[in-house]
Amino acid sequence: FKRKQQIYGFDGINAVMTVYWERRVDNMGRIYYVDHFTRTTTWQRPTLESVRNYEQWQLQRSQLQGAMQQFNQRFIYGNKEFDPLGPLPHGWEKRTDSNGRVYFVNHNTRITQWEDPRSQGQLNEKPLPEGWEMRFTVDGIPYFVDHNRRTTTYIDPRTGKSALDNGPQIAYVRDFKAKVHYFRFWCQPVLIAVFLKRIGCFSFTKIMSFSPQDLRRRLWVIFPGEEGLDYGGVAREWFFLLSHEVLNPMYCLFEYAGKDNYCLQINPASYINPDHLKYFRFIGRFIAMALFHGKFIDTGFSLPFYKRILNKPVGLKDLESVDPEFYNSLIWVKENDIEECGLEMFFSVDKEILGEIKSHDLKPNGSNILVTEENKEEYIRLVAEWRLSRGVEEQTQAFFEGFNEILPQQYLQYFDAKELEVLLCGMQEIDLNDWQRHTIYRHYTRTSRQIVWFWQFVKEIDNEKRMRLLQFVTGTCRLPVGGFADLMGSNGPQKFCIEKVGKENWLPRSHTCFNRLDLPPYKNYEQLKEKLLFAIEETEGFGQE
Repeated sequence: FKRKQQIYGFDGINAVMTVYWERRVDNMGRIYYVDHFTRTTTWQRPTLESVRNYEQWQLQRSQLQGAMQQFNQRFIYGNKEFDPLGPLPHGWEKRTDSNGRVYFVNHNTRITQWEDPRSQGQLNEKPLPEGWEMRFTVDGIPYFVDHNRRTTTYIDPRTGKSALDNGPQIAYVRDFKAKVHYFRFWCQPVLIAVFLKRIGCFSFTKIMSFSPQDLRRRLWVIFPGEEGLDYGGVAREWFFLLSHEVLNPMYCLFEYAGKDNYCLQINPASYINPDHLKYFRFIGRFIAMALFHGKFIDTGFSLPFYKRILNKPVGLKDLESVDPEFYNSLIWVKENDIEECGLEMFFSVDKEILGEIKSHDLKPNGSNILVTEENKEEYIRLVAEWRLSRGVEEQTQAFFEGFNEILPQQYLQYFDAKELEVLLCGMQEIDLNDWQRHTIYRHYTRTSRQIVWFWQFVKEIDNEKRMRLLQFVTGTCRLPVGGFADLMGSNGPQKFCIEKVGKENWLPRSHTCFNRLDLPPYKNYEQLKEKLLFAIEETEGFGQE
């Protein structure tokens, strides 16, 4: 080993940083050198002054650790931006051991522990109600956000107790970045301990052979025959390539949600592979690992599938994004008198799997129970639930067995389905010129003031809100390779469309199967901005059709 020295200053303290060089030989017998500080390689032997002996290195290492500890305490842990849980309780200190593991010192009792005193027991507590989120003030005081009513309070909705009496009112803010930061705080890998090799069967064997605890550690991925230092890039490639492999519909584990919808859902015919449940458990682990380690996958799932991951209920409304024709037929049944129309239906459905048609009762003896005006709401609910599950209960259960081994559902409780899609698939940078160039209008023109205001709004908001707007109108945050020119609808290519519909006091509506936004004729820019923001920040119930 050769070591080079650099001098760094931390708050007036000079410390010597020792950086390692490593000598390696490639598969052609050629010698090269690795600089683990700059994460680069070179054919040239390093000529910088090296450390003379082991004792000098130990002294320098001790000086560096002391300087870094003071730097961390003063600048990192004291900065609320880096620690979403806020400051430690009085008398506590956060430290890091020689292996990089974080531990906590209680100077009041003179004991140390691995658990963070601010979060002890949180993962075992009763979960917050649907739509609630816990955050912390800059002083570390917990408060609660009710996304249902868009309000905040210091009172814990689970216990009725307040963390602070007469505290200052906190404005409601929907902050996706804060949610991601808080999620990443819980998902900090601590050791380089998992070694994985090549795509395919070997990845399956390795992932299933490790314990869930090991798979939450930092990954070090090695591709056979390829020398590479995995500082994150190799792992990113492995997640991307393996997701492309195992989620490929050709393997019959997953299928596209529709003929023009390339989001994935579980294939009910997966049973043709006798080991399919083992593979779904493996994929559940893999997807949870991608979320835990902050890596993106190649393709995404349908929004109802994300809702299942979040343990949120799915219903009739969720059908539109996966089967718009079936959804529209149920809406017709809902809005019309089926007895007057002479329509005869029973509480059973036919399903076709691998060319074989089978009848499925929606309730006991359903094939003999007639659907009437009185019971059609029950029929619609049951048939929608069936269409979204379609006999894949065993596969879904196997997926979540693997998923929950790695990532407890409570880690994701603050996200909605659309945010989870962004978290797993990434956030694309949207080309605004491409968006405008491939947008069409109905009952508006390019020069209509509402259209001018719309594009002004799109230019002013950040990329996260643009993705939510795209999700609101098209049903997904993902764009085709060809951009907006290649957007698909339920009947083939369908450009992004803005149509003049409704009155000025209406909320915008969307038709995801047609990539169409119904934009009412608002009277001013502020009104348009307010209505659009409200629509794209709501998870459901805003007139989306």
